[in-house]
Amino acid sequence: MKKDVPKIAYLINQYPKVSHSFIRREIHAIEKCGLAVGRYAIRSCRAELVDEADQKELALTRTVLESGVATLIKSLIKTVLTRPTQVFQALKLAVKLGRRSDRGVLRHLIYLAEACVLNDWFKEDGVQHIHAHFGTNSTTVAMLCTALGGPTYSFTIHGPEEFDTIQSLSIVEKVERSSFVATVSSFSKSQLYRWCEQSQWHKVNVIHCGVDRAFFTESTPIPVEPRIVCIGRLCEAKGQLLLIEAIKPIAAAGIPIKLVFVGDGAIRPQLEAMIAAENLQNHVEITGWASNEEVRKQILAARALVLPSFAEGLPVALMESLALHRPVISTYIAGIPELVIPDQCGWLVPSGSIADLTEAIKSAITLPSEVLEQMGRTGAERVVQYHDAATEAQKLVALFLEVTQPTIVESVLTEVQPTAVSIAQ
Repeated sequence: MKKDVPKIAYLINQYPKVSHSFIRREIHAIEKCGLAVGRYAIRSCRAELVDEADQKELALTRTVLESGVATLIKSLIKTVLTRPTQVFQALKLAVKLGRRSDRGVLRHLIYLAEACVLNDWFKEDGVQHIHAHFGTNSTTVAMLCTALGGPTYSFTIHGPEEFDTIQSLSIVEKVERSSFVATVSSFSKSQLYRWCEQSQWHKVNVIHCGVDRAFFTESTPIPVEPRIVCIGRLCEAKGQLLLIEAIKPIAAAGIPIKLVFVGDGAIRPQLEAMIAAENLQNHVEITGWASNEEVRKQILAARALVLPSFAEGLPVALMESLALHRPVISTYIAGIPELVIPDQCGWLVPSGSIADLTEAIKSAITLPSEVLEQMGRTGAERVVQYHDAATEAQKLVALFLEVTQPTIVESVLTEVQPTAVSIAQ
């Protein structure tokens, strides 16, 4: 890396995290472009990590709340003594945000103390710009860092949480104070356009979540076993409870089917209770969280991936499945139709429709393998075109350099040009 290339701080509420592998990929792809990236988290979730790659990221990550209360108090006092005017302005901002928020003023005063710690670390580590993921508390802390005289900030907004609570999270103000905003789909871009003044629209950039090129491998035969997989956090928004209802008539008709949930979360006990109540133990399995390699194996062992979401941004699990030449079943919501073309690389059903979901699953387990293989090829081509992690990282790098050192944007990007990715037929 050149000496004049800036260091970017990635700030996430919890990092590394099982469900945030896409952030890890993004960071690695940015580093391959020649930028230095520091990892910073507000809190740790080390107990749930199962992937070796996440364990390695954990060792690289500085976590605010693991530094202890004494560090928070010490950094806050130091900042008050050295930057009283900026602390006063940041305090007013924290109080304003807290009054709007459902988390209250006290929580935002804690965020202010966290920002003091982070600014000390950023100075120590030579950070020139902060990039936060999600428009929630991580971006709040980043905004307070800037208000205290720290580096500029930007953030990636995913949805749906941010759009459900856009006023409580002060998203409009976060956009206005930011250098730029990345968002994962045209749908989410439109939601920011809906809420923000037109004068702010130029800040909003679509930067897709990406898939590593290691996923773009030769296609493997579609398995004969009537097996489908659902990957992701087990929660109400993902619609997994519908899947139990959807496969019930299939199993009752004597049609062989196996549904595998890869993930964990709040609704797992409810899923397990439904499975037992419907006597579907021989048809449904819940694996819990899995490593990236295990996720890959589960996708390849299935005829299709299913994600019947009620609310989403644009799920990375869909990209991973298509990259591995497996068609997907999902819903007509948010950014999903921007990736999944019905009947070409999978099925889209109305969100909440059990009958349509049942028919799509029946198709996935009964159609000839060659039909599913063609769907998989089409899907893989779309992922290469729109969700290559290396290509998307280059877009982010250009934005970071425009903010920090615009005179070197062209020279850095021409040194690291993405190579073409081919899809094996």
